[in-house]
Amino acid sequence: MYMTPERFAYRLQFSHIGKKVAEWPGAQDVANLAAIYGIGADEYRRIEATFAANAREAAEALLADNAFAERVGHLPFEKGAVVVGLGDSITDDWQSWLEILRHVLMLRRPRDEIRLVNAGVSGDTTAQILARFLGVAQLDPDWVICLAGTNDARLHGLKPIKTLVSVEETASNLAALRNFAATQAPRARWVWMTPPTVIEEAIARHWFLGRQQQLGWRNADLIAIADAMKRQPDPVVDLQAAFGLPPPAEYLLDDGLHPSLEGQKVILRALVEKLT
Repeated sequence: MYMTPERFAYRLQFSHIGKKVAEWPGAQDVANLAAIYGIGADEYRRIEATFAANAREAAEALLADNAFAERVGHLPFEKGAVVVGLGDSITDDWQSWLEILRHVLMLRRPRDEIRLVNAGVSGDTTAQILARFLGVAQLDPDWVICLAGTNDARLHGLKPIKTLVSVEETASNLAALRNFAATQAPRARWVWMTPPTVIEEAIARHWFLGRQQQLGWRNADLIAIADAMKRQPDPVVDLQAAFGLPPPAEYLLDDGLHPSLEGQKVILRALVEKLT
């Protein structure tokens, strides 16, 4: 199916295939990555640069708020800290809250040399995050900020009868992640972020998620996952409270699922407020 440039950029925005083929020879070469998508290296770089510019502009807009900038100065990240953003496409997004935070810290605290690692992988459930968590533990992180659970609530097919992962299994996976971290990354401080709310009908009519992939989400399932997350002993950033129910359309892309640049700014602002 022919895709417009806008639709192609949408697909690329959440598809860091380099993470999934990291061990292949030449997997990080831009020409090879571009070839996987059937485009030239220059076009790949152009799309990547556009998203990076969006993230930087979002960071500058947030820092124009003196109260926010002051809070960033008080974020409890020590000089040289390793901060891992763990999760799915909401984090993997090339202009995600974590990528905006990367620019925020470079602009506001450049001398602290805080290292941000984007460990979001599009489509991952909590089970898949657990399966690859050893790689995160081996980074010896000082902080792990985990925004997970959206894909656990994913529905498949025209008449789905269950979520991809039950809420009971999600709760077990969350506890298993924390146990894994406690035993193999014991100095890491952990922060949860709940999956945001979505616009269900927008997902259903979206050209890719609803019509092509037959995917769906229900806010009731996402709320149940958030409730399970809030039972963990670590700090929790309640993104569902930040987004509201239903969330404003401007907080999400037209797919009704992924946060827009404005929505990503809301996520980061909520995280910074929680940590300070």
